[in-house]
Amino acid sequence: MAVVRADDKPDAAQTVDALRLQLLETEAKEAELESRAKQLDEDLKPENIARALAGIGSTRPEELRETRRRQLTIERDSVRAQLNLVAKSKERLETAIRTAENRAYQQSAQDAGSALNQTLMARTFGSARVALLIFAAVSVIAVAVGIVLVMKRQKIA
Repeated sequence: MAVVRADDKPDAAQTVDALRLQLLETEAKEAELESRAKQLDEDLKPENIARALAGIGSTRPEELRETRRRQLTIERDSVRAQLNLVAKSKERLETAIRTAENRAYQQSAQDAGSALNQTLMARTFGSARVALLIFAAVSVIAVAVGIVLVMKRQKIA
């Protein structure tokens, strides 16, 4: 059986940091895919397909151009699908970051409230102790005065 301590559980601020790091990685991947998609769009232009195949001799150049266009289209569609997945992942991460930031705020407010509570309790306990000492001293003085008065009465009587 595993023992879980409070220290083992990452706090909300650490979670926010980890999520932000994931978001940065996702944004880098998105930029890479967008760059590749733009390059593929450029490569798909008929003049660029013809230029790419210019050094290749063939009795059927139309078929070569069509094959190249299909390959580039398939790759472009794949990159666009990956971009859609990355965009969805980015949205989920942004939502998770907002949630974790709210949790971190609540946690810090709760920690601050707990610290304030402890300080107030310590002050209250200290004040109560002082009040108790004062009460005890007054009680002792009152008892002493009472004893002195009783003794004086006995001498008078």
